[in-house]
Amino acid sequence: MKLVQPLIAIVALAFSLSAFAQWQWIDKAGRKVFSDRPPPVDVPEKNILKQPGMAPLAAEVPASNAPAAATPSGSAPKGTGEDKELAERKKQAADAEAAKRRQEEERVARAQADNCNRARQAKAGLDAGVRLSRLNEKGEREFLDEAGRATEAQRLQGIIDENCK
Repeated sequence: MKLVQPLIAIVALAFSLSAFAQWQWIDKAGRKVFSDRPPPVDVPEKNILKQPGMAPLAAEVPASNAPAAATPSGSAPKGTGEDKELAERKKQAADAEAAKRRQEEERVARAQADNCNRARQAKAGLDAGVRLSRLNEKGEREFLDEAGRATEAQRLQGIIDENCK
């Protein structure tokens, strides 16, 4: 009788220690680990069997006691709402980034349309035979000759090809 009481106390103590542990996972060697601290970061999510606020997974419940509709481990509820908050913040950041990208694309599209219109107007004036002049380095007005008009026509056509899509 004296030998049985310490044995019962040791068994009860072992069960109570595992009951107080808030975390349970399977380590690299395949052993179950009980702790009041989270597992190391190198332990995969699928190996975490129990965490604070989470019901034990179906793998821990004996087959004879398992309910008929046990939840699969992939759809087990998370212990805290932080994941939802984090997902919401990530979604808001992604939406803000997408809006900023759309605004930038619209600004670039407006600039290209403006460049296209200006180049077409200048090309139309050049093709109509209007005399064009420029100021040289000395500030004097020079009229374009045929070679200058051809060069300007090529430049304007390049702008039109680039911006008028």
